[in-house]
Order: sequence, then structure tokens, then C-alpha cells
Amino acid sequence: MKKETVKNIITVFLLLLFTAFVIIGSQTDEVRLMFTKAVNICLECIGIG
Repeated sequence: MKKETVKNIITVFLLLLFTAFVIIGSQTDEVRLMFTKAVNICLECIGIG
């Protein structure tokens, strides 16, 4: 196999893997949890909360 072909296969595989992780994370409600933690940290640093 050519070096470029192997590189392209690895790139596509990683893209699919990362996409799968994003979908799994959004299905398990991790996005809401992450934004909640981020808001709490920001409000504590500013001193509002």
C-alpha cells in the first residue's frame, strides 16, 4: 500500500471513532453535565455565585 493510502485510512478511521464518541457522549447526557460544571466554575471565578 502507498503511504498516502494508509494515511487516509487512518484519518477516516479516527474521524469515525471521534464521531462515535461524540454521539455516545451526547446520548449519555454528558454535554449537559459539562456545561453545568463550566457555568459553575465561571460564576465562582467571577464571584457572582
